[in-house]
Amino acid sequence: MTLLLPALTIAVALPMALLVDRWWGEPRLRLHPVVWMGNYLSATGTWVQRHTQQQPELRDLKAFWLAAVVWCAGAAMVSGAAWALQSAMDTLPWWAEGLALGLLLKPMLAWAMLKREVLAVEAALGESLDAGRERLRWLVSRDVAQLTDTQVRESAIETLAENLNDSVVAPIFWFVLLGLPGSALYRFANTADAMWGYPGVYKGQNWAWAGKWAARVDDGLSWVPARITAALLLLAAGVRGMRLARQLPGQARQTPSPNSGWPMAAMALNLDVSLRKPGVYVLNPQGRAALAVDTARALVYASKSLLALVVIAQAAMLLIAFGRPA
Repeated sequence: MTLLLPALTIAVALPMALLVDRWWGEPRLRLHPVVWMGNYLSATGTWVQRHTQQQPELRDLKAFWLAAVVWCAGAAMVSGAAWALQSAMDTLPWWAEGLALGLLLKPMLAWAMLKREVLAVEAALGESLDAGRERLRWLVSRDVAQLTDTQVRESAIETLAENLNDSVVAPIFWFVLLGLPGSALYRFANTADAMWGYPGVYKGQNWAWAGKWAARVDDGLSWVPARITAALLLLAAGVRGMRLARQLPGQARQTPSPNSGWPMAAMALNLDVSLRKPGVYVLNPQGRAALAVDTARALVYASKSLLALVVIAQAAMLLIAFGRPA
């Protein structure tokens, strides 16, 4: 395959995937590749837990290596299947290959669903605090029972910023670099982190060692995309965002995660609000309390960031395709 073909193919595939996401949303659960990944991780995670010591303070290398082997087997199946599908399309014209790959890329992205769920939290919060808490429970793993209305809104905005990377920017980043196998591998790694990557006991299961591999691989694969997402969010704020860039690294390091703090801190700075997880971190502590209007503003910044990413990626692909010396 020549360099010209992949560049133009990517230039077609990206808007195709986003258009399908906007028009049709998520595939049915029984047809969704990410659901299949989750089913695999759920079944194998149950098996790993049967061989895991349930005392989180104990070193458990057996659980670590069992989980690592299971993770690698799943990653090989996912990336191998994606590679086979992409290879089967090599004989198509570049535009047809781009359209087909866009359809296959769509399940790795979840922008429309992310927007819908964040808006649903805000709408539920408008009904009552209990309704807002219950709707937020769908999005986060933290205990929501004692959250105030401001904390519910902060959590929704944090989820939007973090998942702008996990569910949109990072899959696109790895697709541009490594094609469909790269995007599929990232989604598998991110799903594994969401299901296994807990630092201790979660829902009665000890993931302190069994989840380390999944958490560290996801950290590595998300490192560059998370910082790109933060930069795009600041870019979406225009000149003001550029002035805020100096504050970003210090704020991003307030979270335990090496990656999620970057897009969340960028969003907090853009909105001039404080975002916090009680007892864990506070981002932009000098900011004001988040209001209902800030959820809408956050969605505007996220949408502009995605648009900027697509424009930059398209321009780069066209320069690669047509900018080479004759």
